[in-house]
Formats: sequence, structure tokens, C-alpha cells
Amino acid sequence: MYTPKLSSRLAVEALGTFWLVFIGCGSAVFNAKFVVRALSDAAPLDLGIGHLGVAIAFGLAVTTMAYAVGHVSGAHFNPAVTIGIAVAKRFEWREVPAYVAAQLVGGLLAGGALAGLVASRGLTATGNLAANGYGALSPGGFGLGAVLVVEALVTAFFVYIILGATKDDAPKGFAPLAIGFGLLLAHLVAIPISNASINPARSTAVAFFNGNGAVGQLWVFWVAPIVGGLIAGTTYAWITGERREDMDISGSTDTVTNAAVDAEGRPVLDD
Repeated sequence: MYTPKLSSRLAVEALGTFWLVFIGCGSAVFNAKFVVRALSDAAPLDLGIGHLGVAIAFGLAVTTMAYAVGHVSGAHFNPAVTIGIAVAKRFEWREVPAYVAAQLVGGLLAGGALAGLVASRGLTATGNLAANGYGALSPGGFGLGAVLVVEALVTAFFVYIILGATKDDAPKGFAPLAIGFGLLLAHLVAIPISNASINPARSTAVAFFNGNGAVGQLWVFWVAPIVGGLIAGTTYAWITGERREDMDISGSTDTVTNAAVDAEGRPVLDD
């Protein structure tokens, strides 16, 4: 098996991050609360999916795209994940900036698409794009300290799950499910507190279109998830007693024409 071309890996990182933001944040924007009233209804009826539905949407979004393109790029879709697994020596540091840039591009395209959909109904995107926040911008009114702790904590556990589920002796074919369920569970705790970032690209994707103070608080949703990723990356081998530096969380291909090549023009083997 060979390492796919970097261009292919970056393309699917952007694609996967777009899907994650579009489905996850889109579910929160358009379907978390959906009130309808028919002539036969005595009162308006809320058919929205609520916090649980939004958490499921984020979890399923990462699961489906991990199955679809994880074999190409490793299915990071999240700067905190990319940095965390690089710290764990499961990913090349030299490729981190490119992966993060691709994730930001994909996320911002999704944020723009969501803002456009909101505007198509004649509504304002300001304050209505599921942005993350603390204090007055926290769904539950939680302060900065609580948001920093929770975002770092759930991101750390999310990266622990990724590092464990992608081991070579883990159950085959189940890593995307474990990762998706992990993200779902993290959202169940974090949505009321911070609107659940766990991903700087997700936060950046909607903050600039959302406005309403979200941009000024964006630093929190870079710092806390990355700190969580760093914690997981630096402690996983110590906690588990397992060192897996030889097993990258990146893509594989058996198509030589799509393989990266070394300085001599030879396809780059995964190991």
C-alpha cells in the first residue's frame, strides 16, 4: 500500500470538513427547533431534533465521511485532531499546516453555504449560525473558565478515541463508528455549555458569518481544543503503555498513479 498524493489528501480533508460543518451546524441552524402549526393543531408543534439530534448529526457526519474517504487522508477534519496525532508521532509534522489549511477552507465554504441558505429566506445570519461562545453567547450561560475546561477535556478524550480506535490490533472496520460515537457523546455534554466546538475549523467556519461577538471569542475555540489534542497526544502512549509511532493516521492506496513519490520518483510506501 502507498501513501496517496498530498493533493488528494488535502482535497478530501476539505470535503470532509465541509460535510461535517454543513450537516452538523446545518442541523443546529435549520432543525434543532422547527415549529409548525397546521389547521388541525390546537397549538404550535415543535418538530425539531433538539440537542440530541444535533449531536447525532455531528457524529454521523464524521462517521460517514470517515468511511467514505478515511482511506485517502486519515479523516482528520479537525485541526486539533491533526495536531494531537502529530504530537503522538502518528502523523508527519511537515504536513500539519497543509491539513489545517484544507480543513479551514472546507469549513469556511460550508459556513458560507449555510449563511447563503439563511439569507435566501430573507433572514439575517447574524447570531443565527450555531456559533460557539461563552458568557452571554453560551447556550447555558457558562463562563469562560467552564468553556475552556470542557472544550479541552472532551477534545482530549475524542483524540484518545481516535488514537485507540485506529491501532492495527483494534477491531477492523469499526474505527469510524467509535470516532463518530465519541463525537456524538462529546456534543451531548458540550452543546449546552459552549455550543460544542471540539474543532477549531468548525468554529471558524461559522464565526465570521455569524458575527454577534463570535469572532472576538473565536480564540477560545482554537486554544481549548488544541490543548485537549496536545494532552491526548502527549499522554496516550504513557497511559496505555503502547507506542505506535510506526502507524500513521493517514491515507493508503493501492493505486500507484495516485501515490506520492519520493525525490527519486518512487511511490512512497505507507511503512
